[in-house]
Amino acid sequence: MNQPHHVYISLGSNKGDRLKHLQDAVDLIFKRIGKVNIIAKVYNTEAIGFEGDDFLNTCIYIETLLPAEQLMQELLDIETKLGRVRSTKSTFEARVIDLDILFYDDKILKSKLITVPHPELHKRKFVLQPLNDIALKLVHPKFEKTIAELLSECKDKSKLEAIKIWLKNPSKQFHFSTYNYIAIEGNIGAGKTSLSTKIAQDFNAKLILERFADNPFLPKFYEEPQRYAFTLEMSFLADRYQQISDDLSQLDLFKDFIVSDYDVFKSLIFSKITLPEDEFKLYRKLFYLMYKDIAKPELYVYLYQNTERLQENIKKRGRDYEQKINDDYLDKINSGYLEFLKNHTELNVKIIDISDRDFVKNREDYLWILGEICG
Repeated sequence: MNQPHHVYISLGSNKGDRLKHLQDAVDLIFKRIGKVNIIAKVYNTEAIGFEGDDFLNTCIYIETLLPAEQLMQELLDIETKLGRVRSTKSTFEARVIDLDILFYDDKILKSKLITVPHPELHKRKFVLQPLNDIALKLVHPKFEKTIAELLSECKDKSKLEAIKIWLKNPSKQFHFSTYNYIAIEGNIGAGKTSLSTKIAQDFNAKLILERFADNPFLPKFYEEPQRYAFTLEMSFLADRYQQISDDLSQLDLFKDFIVSDYDVFKSLIFSKITLPEDEFKLYRKLFYLMYKDIAKPELYVYLYQNTERLQENIKKRGRDYEQKINDDYLDKINSGYLEFLKNHTELNVKIIDISDRDFVKNREDYLWILGEICG
């Protein structure tokens, strides 16, 4: 999965309900662009360069997968959506909302659409003060000075007054930290690893990923399933048991909860499909000896995708040993999961149909899934 870009954005408004415009902008940035990590205090600032009402200004620190120019275009679209009409006569004017990229990673970029770092930020106290609140040690890549140093050297004598109302971070609507352990499950190609990874990144969770890629029997199984099925299932069971037991027993004080892309019970679901009856009976005995000692997830999320979408995803990710998986095998796995969920009513389960969703490419789909999980 691609690593996010670290971006600082300045927000300002001096027309209409200024605080609402700032909050609406933050909400739309979260909805369309990426994770909002930190929001600075809001400052009341006099208009500079023209006669007009005072501004409310703040800064936010976000993470996004968008390239710099696409990010800038999204911000311009948000300004338009919130009612800003740009004048061609002057850059000094009253505005419903003003959104500027201050820093994009530590890059120095210049094009017709965007210049970063923002060329005027070191001259503007209404930018530097809120930025200093959230990133005083951040180093300007061109001047090689910290924000604190730039603020102390700034010649802008404008008066700033911090207001007592804080903007709300829209990510707080998702209450993942009420759980200690969440398991994301699904069929082959459903997207459970991608979703678990995104949740861990966005909500400060300890991430447990199944180590299937290290299993030497997996490619052999897809070539000769009858010969390698029992060996494969036993090796998976041993590894899953060890991994979950070790990771759940190791407390991480710096993480809010644990999210995994599998639950150990998947071993029994798959083995019932792949093993002949006599081998499955033996395997089931061994499984329950281990399973009784493993902590169960407080929330079990099952991502359902129809077989056509699963096959599309399998082909897209291009693992050679998966390309011969047939529809019947995927249907049996799905039936196995649904049977398990029906019979284990003690589990807190949420089944989410994502057949018409692409949460990797479409952030709104991702936020919809988060809402379904936390709703």
